[in-house]
Amino acid sequence: MLEQGALTEKIIGLAIAVHRESGPGMLGSFYQTCLRHERDDAGIPFQTEVILPAIYKGRSIPMGYRADIVVADAVVVEIKAVTAILPAHKAQLPTDLRMSHLKIGLLMNFHAKRLKDGILRCVV
Repeated sequence: MLEQGALTEKIIGLAIAVHRESGPGMLGSFYQTCLRHERDDAGIPFQTEVILPAIYKGRSIPMGYRADIVVADAVVVEIKAVTAILPAHKAQLPTDLRMSHLKIGLLMNFHAKRLKDGILRCVV
């Protein structure tokens, strides 16, 4: 499997391909599905709607907390299709990383005119 830096670049490349084909204006679930097809074609392992444990003082709290996508058990990807990334969106990614015990995450806003302007990378 690719090292983490190369993996995130590959994920970004696949997302840009989706954005070029479809453009902005669709729902986040549409982009998530299209990205899944791109990853299938590229042969990159992934999981969607990954349930993450919510832990408080060592206790698991059942709350159905989910990450949109986890790629190759290494990178969390959160998909948005919103006019602007809000502080709450930015706060979600580090939380996903903390709960999943992964170190790298990508927040992708497919509503951006150019997808590269709508991508935030988080490393913890």
